[in-house]
Amino acid sequence: MRNSTIIKTGKLNEERRDFIKKSGALTVMSIAGVSFFTSCSSDDDTEPTPTEAIVITEESVRIDLDQVADLNAAGGWILLTDVRMLVVNTGSNSFNALTSVCTHEGCDRDWSFANDVFTCACHGSRFNSDGSVVTGPATQPLRQYDSAMEQNILIIDRT
Repeated sequence: MRNSTIIKTGKLNEERRDFIKKSGALTVMSIAGVSFFTSCSSDDDTEPTPTEAIVITEESVRIDLDQVADLNAAGGWILLTDVRMLVVNTGSNSFNALTSVCTHEGCDRDWSFANDVFTCACHGSRFNSDGSVVTGPATQPLRQYDSAMEQNILIIDRT
């Protein structure tokens, strides 16, 4: 007794073959096109800050609030990586300036801010906008810097 295998074969007509080629090419271009455009996008829709808008010295950080759009509204915030500092608009023309160095493990560059709470993405420590600990693993608050307003310039004392 012999086992036989039945193999079905067939041929696509030219119209069907062209349709499949075009559909495949369109699909590949759509996927590649979408990833190309989204890879160049940013989660931030803010304008870049002019370099003269933030002046950093040994003693202070001066922020021209007319030029730093991210701080214009309550809840607006920035991370200044050069001086490892978080600055947040707490409303009513008040601002808090905090160290961006997490008191848990020292991470300083991966922060988010929502509902008046800063979150360090390294290990999930959460801090109020005044630097106090909301949830750990951090147990110590973030250092807070003194700040003052002169006209529309926020001056943060780094000493």
